[in-house]
Amino acid sequence: MSVPLGVLDQSPVVSGRSPAEAIAETVELARLAEELGYRRYWLAEHHAIAALADPSPEILVARVASATSRIRVGTGGVLLPYYAPLKIAEQFRMLEALFPGRIDLGLGRAPGGDPRTALALKDGEYPGAERMPQQVRDLVGFLDAKLPPGHPYAKIRAQPAGGTSPEIWILGSSDYGGALAAQLGLRFAFAHFISAFGGDVVSRAYRQQYEPSEREPAPHSLVCAFVICAKTRAEAERLAASVDLRRLHMAKGIDAPVPTAEEALAYRYTREERIYVDQQRARLVHGDPSEVREKLLALRERFEADELMAVTITGDPESRRTSYRLVAEAFA
Repeated sequence: MSVPLGVLDQSPVVSGRSPAEAIAETVELARLAEELGYRRYWLAEHHAIAALADPSPEILVARVASATSRIRVGTGGVLLPYYAPLKIAEQFRMLEALFPGRIDLGLGRAPGGDPRTALALKDGEYPGAERMPQQVRDLVGFLDAKLPPGHPYAKIRAQPAGGTSPEIWILGSSDYGGALAAQLGLRFAFAHFISAFGGDVVSRAYRQQYEPSEREPAPHSLVCAFVICAKTRAEAERLAASVDLRRLHMAKGIDAPVPTAEEALAYRYTREERIYVDQQRARLVHGDPSEVREKLLALRERFEADELMAVTITGDPESRRTSYRLVAEAFA
């Protein structure tokens, strides 16, 4: 491809379909992405959300990597505050042993669900992200067997040991993630699909403030956008109706599957609801292939990003596959 492209898959559960079907569709889409020439395929972690089926991306990474042969597979991301760095290091050393040179470890700090679920995942003591910088340092040390001599766990070796290690990415939708990635000398991915404004400033600051590391001598970044591509702009607009209603559901605390296009188009918005969903359109790149390509290239230039990544959710699996196919063809 003329620009490295990746896929972020949240394993969406569409109305009328089951979570098991959503996971099967993730595996099928990964095979297609590899055929189309995408460089990366990332799985997202979410908990107790009816519209998203994947709470365990590290498990799904193994399934997707075994169903493909070339594409890099990883997490977008593991929500590190929930976990002990050694355990994550062990999981990803195992994945690297199984699929050497193909594993990405993306790390996030969001709860990935509602506050009650966050407490349940940590047995009532969710710590937040205050310790994340040290957690990342420890995780890198475990993965590379390079914890400093004075570290209390310096003699522990994460297994299985090996000559290669996963790529590590810090994920973010604010200046926190970019600053942390720059400070630690790691790769950075900005979630434009979450935060539409200010990300270009964060991404450029990451490159300007970058402190080279043994892992990454130079900065490397990507920007991930919500993308819906169709053969015509009118069709892309029709498909976007599902996203509009899904985002309204999120804002109102309605835990429901992703609406089909038909369900979304039948919904009657109040004036206030319409204003809200129109504002959220800033997080969406949609249109026909040439329009989407132009918008994504402009986004990449603004962010000074090395790579682009697309997350696509529509009200049916076939239009989602078509969107990724058309984007790939536009960048071929």
